[in-house]
Amino acid sequence: MADEKEMSEDEKLAAEWAAMAGDDKAGADAAASEGGIGDQTTTRVLNQDEIDSLLGFDEGSGTDSDSSGIQAIVNSALVSYERLPMLEVVFDRLVRMMSTSLRNFTSDNVEVSLDNITSIRFGDYLNSIPLPAMLSVFKAEEWDNYGLLVVDSALIYSVVDVLLGGRRGTAAMRIEGRPYTTIERNLVERMVTVVLSDLSASFDPLSPVTFRFDRLETNPRFATIARPANAAILARLRIDMEDRGGRLELLLPYATLEPVRELLLQMFMGEKFGRDSIWEGHLAGELWNTEVQMDAVLDEVMISLRDVLNWQVGSRVLLNATPVSNVEMRCGEIPMFVGKMGRTGGNIAIRIDRQKKRKN
Repeated sequence: MADEKEMSEDEKLAAEWAAMAGDDKAGADAAASEGGIGDQTTTRVLNQDEIDSLLGFDEGSGTDSDSSGIQAIVNSALVSYERLPMLEVVFDRLVRMMSTSLRNFTSDNVEVSLDNITSIRFGDYLNSIPLPAMLSVFKAEEWDNYGLLVVDSALIYSVVDVLLGGRRGTAAMRIEGRPYTTIERNLVERMVTVVLSDLSASFDPLSPVTFRFDRLETNPRFATIARPANAAILARLRIDMEDRGGRLELLLPYATLEPVRELLLQMFMGEKFGRDSIWEGHLAGELWNTEVQMDAVLDEVMISLRDVLNWQVGSRVLLNATPVSNVEMRCGEIPMFVGKMGRTGGNIAIRIDRQKKRKN
């Protein structure tokens, strides 16, 4: 009997749960039928104004809004290029020097040209390097930081072909899909050393620096010299050897150029910010003709304020100075000279004996 009672209670509880589930399903079916779509899911179509609002277009103008969130997200990936006028002069000098040095290095007619100078994030550049390529890491000794020199595959095979006696008029043979041999790496390393020597000479008029070859890598991950989000200057060079050639890319992080940033901001060599040498020379010359007032201090005594307040007409102040005591000459509060007091032509004069040493 007890078991039958328990079974009946369980059946009642199950019936209640089934009824509740049925009510929920009926309510959902009713809502669907009211919407007129049956079992299909509800979708909302945005009108043109809502689409323009999401994309950041101004109403009625069709132009992007400056406060657009999407526009801010897109622009956050860009790097604002700080124009460094003297750096462009340095790269122009590098192009001229490389044209001569590479001609001597390869004994061939070499033309070097500068394509562009851009600003890029270091991580984005590493991901955009077309492989296979050789990445040369070098160090700026005086600046205590690193740079990157990337030689693409076409230039590698062209240099190897020229240095190993390849005939002119024939394009360099490319064998992709294999690692670079020791001979190819050594020849490219020699070329990189020549380029770094020219780069050091290009910076010499601005700031003496020595770029030392550090290592040669073929995997961009092993050539990481800065954080991925750090900004860097990228100069793309084109090297042509008649019908052969390739690209050479020079990357210098902003952190590497920071010690000479003020020099690179100059508009011309030797510019002095906020200073005019002509005006400085004129001011220095006129200062010598300036009249200043000098005070001769015979002696100094310490008197209490009570005694000073009791002074009256005819009161006397006793000094410890004698006719042969030293007299100090001051310009404002600054002591200048020490001398003896005397008389010249009816005027009281002071003969300067020595210059007063000022305390720092």
